[in-house]
Amino acid sequence: MMQFRTKEEQVADFLREGIISGRIPRGVRLKQQEIATMLKTSITPVREALKLLAAEGYVLVDSYRGATVAPFDIETSTEVLNLRILLETQLVRGATERVTVADIAELKILASEFGTAFDQGENETARAANYRFHHRMFEIAQMPQTLHFVQILWARYPFDLINRLKGRVGRASDEHDELLAALIAGDAAAAMLATRQHIEAGFDELRASLNANVTDPERHA
Repeated sequence: MMQFRTKEEQVADFLREGIISGRIPRGVRLKQQEIATMLKTSITPVREALKLLAAEGYVLVDSYRGATVAPFDIETSTEVLNLRILLETQLVRGATERVTVADIAELKILASEFGTAFDQGENETARAANYRFHHRMFEIAQMPQTLHFVQILWARYPFDLINRLKGRVGRASDEHDELLAALIAGDAAAAMLATRQHIEAGFDELRASLNANVTDPERHA
């Protein structure tokens, strides 16, 4: 069953999804009135959502520019990678123990949305669906504190860069299928391994891409 969310939590989740998917670029100023108008809500939940996202590290707030999407820090990525593996494998184990038939049906729909968006070349939509798939799966674990810390880690992770790598979204779709199959089978060990491999695969591809750009300056021409 989906958890109840306050208006500010709904706004925060909308903005998180936008930032992680790359729909809202790094460094962009987040204007409260524009967000409120888009979501057909008042300024108050938007303001509170931005405070929450600032605490989690998704946005930076100052008295002059207001709220802007936080930049990516490559120096912290390896540490964040290891923490993601540690916490997300625990969430997947919890989800495997608690998942219901209704949950599985919902996850299949989300995985299908991800694959369909990729097949249609709608990569931004696919990246947003990727966020929803993982977030919903982790909610099933009923470990809200762990999920909270994972969301903080997500703020510091280069999802937007990884998911723009050529062919990465398609490979991620296959990795989702493997993870979902283990979840359906109730095989916690296989689901945890699939999660670890999924996280590592994206990071390894990004690192290889960055190294290639450094060693081959003509790629920037």
